[in-house]
This record gives sequence, structure tokens and C-alpha cells, in this order.
Amino acid sequence: MFNKSIIILAAGQGTRMKSDTPKVLHKISGKPMLYYSIKEALKLSDDITVVLFHQFEKVKAEIEKYFTNINFVIQDHKNYPGTGGAVMGIVPRYEKVLVLNGDMPLIQASELEKFEMDATIVMSVLELKSADGYGRVIIENSNVKKIVEQKDATPEELAITTANAGIYQFETKFLLENLPKLDNNNAQKEYYITDLVEMAINQGLVLKPLVVNEENFKGVNSKVELADAEVIHQNRIKKEFMKAGVIMRLPDTIYIEEGVEIEGESIIENGVSLLGNSKIINSHIKTNSVVEDSIVKDSDVGPMGRIRPGSELNKTHIGNFVETKKAILNGVKAGHLSYLGDCQIDEGTNIGCGTITCNYDGVNKHQTIIGKNVFVGSDTQFVAPVNIEDDVLIGAGSCVTGDVKKGELYLTRAKAKTIDGYFYKHFSSKKK
Repeated sequence: MFNKSIIILAAGQGTRMKSDTPKVLHKISGKPMLYYSIKEALKLSDDITVVLFHQFEKVKAEIEKYFTNINFVIQDHKNYPGTGGAVMGIVPRYEKVLVLNGDMPLIQASELEKFEMDATIVMSVLELKSADGYGRVIIENSNVKKIVEQKDATPEELAITTANAGIYQFETKFLLENLPKLDNNNAQKEYYITDLVEMAINQGLVLKPLVVNEENFKGVNSKVELADAEVIHQNRIKKEFMKAGVIMRLPDTIYIEEGVEIEGESIIENGVSLLGNSKIINSHIKTNSVVEDSIVKDSDVGPMGRIRPGSELNKTHIGNFVETKKAILNGVKAGHLSYLGDCQIDEGTNIGCGTITCNYDGVNKHQTIIGKNVFVGSDTQFVAPVNIEDDVLIGAGSCVTGDVKKGELYLTRAKAKTIDGYFYKHFSSKKK
């Protein structure tokens, strides 16, 4: 049973990102940063509220692609700016409420569970060599005595290296009673959630610090920090797959997005990118190949293969410089230099070098259907829609513009002609 509500602060613009994209929508491993905060929060609570302001419609629309059970509120930023203003007006369902930040994509539910302590406020703190850029936390006798934002700190307070990690758990009763008492008497004229700490101290209540791992509570405020966080997240993804039995060659060169599944005796070689919701089952993805939103089962791809969205490969060989898109391939060999788009090809069929399914007529996409045991000669074009039945031979250099029946040979090859001595006549005329 859940025993706490969770509020996620995602209202900021993120000016240091130097981007028109809202900060929390910048992606790590293929998903917006905010996605990860919500994903982990849902492991602990069914009462999740996300606070938005900057480009709130865009943020809401993006997050609703992934989650349907989230409450969204818009901060009254004009009248109540700041983190304190962000939580005003929210009525949590449970007796405790955890306040998270939407720009902490490395947060994990296992770390958030540690906030379950007997205190009016539990606040996360970091023990750092240098706390520059962070709010400072003063601790005495294992209790928080004061918290101050860096911009408002005295020189003595700036020397403290215990920093505020920015995540708090409140007793809901305390939060609702004291939020109306917040003021904006500070350098930024904002309402700080951190001022609640001082209120609790003045009321003689218990405030407990929770020392947390810096990696898990890493905030992202710039594109440098975004890249750093993605490296950490990528390492987490790949380590879990390797623990499950996946072989990865030079894993630091491999990119795997959140949502990818890898099962069985699979090998992922260096330079591979696995994107979207791809699923790799008992397959070998070779050097510098890309698989996007596709299923690859009992197959091998590459090197330098490109499997685009909607493809399903089963017991299939995709070789060098072969590209597929919405291709359903079962027991097929396509060794090199081909494009197979909007097609279904059945077992035993060999696709010769330079084969193209011409699926687009300038207005609509059309399908190519190829049956079993078809031999497709090199440099063949299928002008879709076409249906090639079983046991067919397609001669090299053919342009297939109609259906081919079972057992037939299909050729579109012009009759060969030779002109004796033409080489010498041609180049002799050029020299004059």
C-alpha cells in the first residue's frame, strides 16, 4: 500500500540550457528527463502531481505520451514564483508528501524509499568537497538547524560543504499549515520551499538530514551536465543487460535507449545504436548497425545495417549496408547494399545485391510481397504494389512492375549488342 504523495517540480525554463526546449524535456537515453522522475515516483505512490509553468502545454502533451495517471497543475508564477510557490494550492492525498525535481533523471525509487523516517521534514543532503552552486545545510546533533541558498549565504556559511540536494519529505499537515506563511523577503523575491525548514525549527519540530549519493541526485542545468548524466544512465542500462547474459563488445561505444529489450544469447558489437522500443532476441547486432523500433529475433544484422521502425526480422541475415523499413522478413538472406521497405518476404528467399523495393509513388506507400524460395538477382527493382509467389527466379537487372506466378522466371533485360572497334572510334574523336 502507498503511504505518501509525490510532487514533482517541473515549472522552470532552464535558461542555462540555452535552448527553446523546456529543460525537463531534454532527453536522456531517448526519454525526457521528467519521464524518469515520474517513472520512479510511480513505484512509490499513486498520487503524483507535476507542477508546470514554462511551455506547460508542450510539457504536458509530451509526458502524456508515456503516463496517463498523473495530475498536472500550473504554478501561479506571476504572484508566487519560486519552489515554495510551486507547491501552493496542492492538496496531497496522503499524510506524507515527497517533493522531487523534474531535472534529476538519475533518481531511483530505492533511494527515495530511504526518506521514510520519523520526522516532520526529511531533507536530502550531499557531503561534498566543494558545495559551490548548492544551498548550504547546517546540521547539529543529527538534526537540521538551518538551510540557506547560496545567493543569500554569508561567507562563513559558504565555507560549509554540506549541501542541499533539493529533495524533501514533509508531513502533509505541517506543509499545508505553513505554506501560507511563506514570504518572498530575499534577494530573488521568490518563495522558497527551504524557508519551511526554518519554520519547523522555530516550532521545535524534528528535521532529519538524509545523506544521499551524489550520482542519484545529480541535477541537470546545462548541456554539459545533460551529457554527463546520459553517460551514467547509459552505463546503468548496459550493465543490467550484461548481468542478464548479453555480450557487449566495447560497451562504451554502444548506445541503448530506455525502452529497448534484449533477451537470450544476444551479442551487441561496438558502435551499435538500439533505439526506441526495439526488441532483440537471441540475435547478433554487428558493428555500427542501427536498430530502431523493430523486432530482431534469431537473426544477425550488419555490420553497418540499418533497421528502421516497424521491421520484424526472424531467422534472417541482414548484411552490409542493407536498410529495412516496415519489413516483415522471415528466414531471408539480404547480404549487402539493398533497400527493403514496406515489404513481406518469406523463408528461403535470397535478396541479391542492389535490390530496391520501390515503395513510394510520390503520393502513397505500397507493399511488395515476396513468397518462399525466391531468388532475386542483383540490381533488381520491385515497383510496388507487386506480389511475387513462391519458387520464382528474378533475373539480375530486372525492373519488376507486375505480379509473378509460382515457378516463373522474370526478366526485363534488353538484348545485348556489340559494336566492333567502337572504343577506338570514341576516344579518337575526343582527341581531335
